[in-house]
Amino acid sequence: MRTLIVGFVLLIGSPGFAADLDLDPKVIQNSPVLQRWQKQVPNVTEAIKTDPSFRPRVRVGYSASELNLGVEDLRIDRTNFTASANYQRSNWGADLHYYVRPLGSYINVAPVVGYRHLEAQGQTIDGANLGVRALFVLSRGGGADISLTQSWVAPFSANQTGLTTLSIGYALTHNLRISTDFQKQNSPIQKESRIGIGLEWMP
Repeated sequence: MRTLIVGFVLLIGSPGFAADLDLDPKVIQNSPVLQRWQKQVPNVTEAIKTDPSFRPRVRVGYSASELNLGVEDLRIDRTNFTASANYQRSNWGADLHYYVRPLGSYINVAPVVGYRHLEAQGQTIDGANLGVRALFVLSRGGGADISLTQSWVAPFSANQTGLTTLSIGYALTHNLRISTDFQKQNSPIQKESRIGIGLEWMP
């Protein structure tokens, strides 16, 4: 499949492309893509690797009888780093991820480093949040994906709390999708499972 794509790109980048296919010059004039590809043949293989298979998202949702607001996978410049942050009265914080594989990959893994604040039974647990995330892209461009994150808040302390989060997202339109989260908290104070649902806007 990749060979066919590359071959097509080479074809349309050739000087006689329009003449060979008997294209109306107006077609090329009205197509920025054809104009761009005629001037320079793009590196399709590299584009597939570096063009992110996911999109940044602004989120509003509901979990454990609380409103949840956040941003997900906001890319930092053109690096493999992304940032996420969320606010919920009893669970808020921010994380930095570094995807170890090219961002265009359908399967990716990222270490998680951040800060998180948790409240349970009137007590507070906060501190560094360290872990790892696995991302499985079912449809590129935010169409559908699944992520599994395992992290520990205040690791190596008496209050160390494990967070296991499974997130599933599915696009309803080009810019809007629905998401569902399943989270399990394992702390010295209590063990708790939460289910959340939200809407995500993809700019």
